[in-house]
Amino acid sequence: MTQTPSPVAAPAAASRYDRATIVLHWLTAVLVLVLFALAMLWDFMPHDVHKQMQSLHISLGIVLAAVLLLRLVWRATRGRRLPMAVEGLQGKAAKAMHYLLYLLLVAQVILGFAWRWAQAEVFQFFDLFPLRFADVRNGPLAHLFGNLHDVIGWTIVILAGLHAAVALVHHHVLKDGVLKRMMGGGRP
Repeated sequence: MTQTPSPVAAPAAASRYDRATIVLHWLTAVLVLVLFALAMLWDFMPHDVHKQMQSLHISLGIVLAAVLLLRLVWRATRGRRLPMAVEGLQGKAAKAMHYLLYLLLVAQVILGFAWRWAQAEVFQFFDLFPLRFADVRNGPLAHLFGNLHDVIGWTIVILAGLHAAVALVHHHVLKDGVLKRMMGGGRP
């Protein structure tokens, strides 16, 4: 017995985001997960590995900043605009979640740069060349920015997990095509 999609689901199944939007979305997701994993694991590593993981984290954080900037510019100028897949309170909640994730990602990137500035430590950008944001360490600001960076990091991962869980519910339970909008393959 085939399930007939609801009238609200029909537009979701009929269109996809453009390829650039899809690639930038999934690249952001992968970067966030790798950055979070590095931060969770480096305290269990020997000192030299710990420092290498921190340097990789910072390098990937700079890549995330570039991807996020590109994603925001693309979204504002050329990215495909799709109608909300769901209406009412659920649609408003989905839109709020997207804006909150964007806001938190921007705040996280800014805090990452601010934290490095306050720490005034040199690090290697992908082992290619050294970077230093400042010459004088500011301990109290480094502590504040570090704590905020941690809290926002956890918040992003929790909200992104909820975002993914809801997308999976749409895909496997509601079968309304919402997840397919952000999947590659085929034409939009």
